[in-house]
Amino acid sequence: MNKMKFTKFVRASFALASIFTACDSGDDTKIDTEYPVIDISAASAFPIQCSEVSPGQKITFKARFTDNTALGSYSLDIHHNFDHHNHSTEVNDCSVEAIKKPIKPLLYINSVAIPEGLKSYDATQEISIPEDIDPGDYHFLIRLTDKEGWQTIKGLSIKIK
Repeated sequence: MNKMKFTKFVRASFALASIFTACDSGDDTKIDTEYPVIDISAASAFPIQCSEVSPGQKITFKARFTDNTALGSYSLDIHHNFDHHNHSTEVNDCSVEAIKKPIKPLLYINSVAIPEGLKSYDATQEISIPEDIDPGDYHFLIRLTDKEGWQTIKGLSIKIK
């Protein structure tokens, strides 16, 4: 092998070694591929499927959130279901009123950052239900996102009477 071919061979070998070294950082950290968990099975959890609330009432949302590595944030979304669309993630259905046009429906959306580095978090949030809103069928959506961006959604049907 002449000197020039040998130099090219050595350079190519170093280039390949650099590529493999860059790809293998030696970090054995596993990639998070698990969804976070929304738990509303505790006796104190609220709301649950088919919960009923009254206009003018303050309700307290309560749920337990967990993740295998780290939680990120959650958001709550309450909106009318007067047209019977569906977001439910629950097996049992609730009784629904007749389809109607909204006049002054409740729309509540709120996002909350979960303190950094937690694998479990007991969420509590007070929500005021205005007195002058349309009563009827509503959806209560809970969206939980972990630090990596995996999201779990729990869709509950509630009634404001």
